[in-house]
Amino acid sequence: MRETAEDLKQLQALLDTSLSRSTSHLRSIINTERTLTAEQLTQVLTGMCTLALSTVTAKGEPRISGVDGHFLHGKWHFGTARGAAKARHLAARPAASVAHMRGEDLGVFTHGTVEILNPQDGEPAPDWSNLLAYFKDFYGDDSFDWDNDVVYYRLHPHWMTVYAPDFAKLTAASPS
Repeated sequence: MRETAEDLKQLQALLDTSLSRSTSHLRSIINTERTLTAEQLTQVLTGMCTLALSTVTAKGEPRISGVDGHFLHGKWHFGTARGAAKARHLAARPAASVAHMRGEDLGVFTHGTVEILNPQDGEPAPDWSNLLAYFKDFYGDDSFDWDNDVVYYRLHPHWMTVYAPDFAKLTAASPS
């Protein structure tokens, strides 16, 4: 877990506010007995989590694709090739949605705005060197030309909700 006490406090406020502003239909599915606290969520979302990323074309048409997501400091971080269609979409229209699902056991749904962490022209995010060290440790130092091949994003959520009917099942060790 990489979250500070302040990260957890902000994440919990976001989760609580998002659920309270949701439709009655959603609240009939996701309620206090079928969700996670911020602390529990950070225990479950470790390492790489496959995300379904939704962007929008210039014509307003939705597009969905997969990305490697990393939940760090209460926010999703993900990357793609600089020449990918989703990179063009996000550069022009930074609003995005992501979903991470594990069967019927977990669903994390997030809407927000992306920040480019390592722009090709311009200053990187203040914490980019720490994030880059994390990504290089995870993927390998020489997996990419980190300056030219990949662009990384942080999704600043304005809405996030979690479906998880059984926290113990999510944290149980796999049978050998």
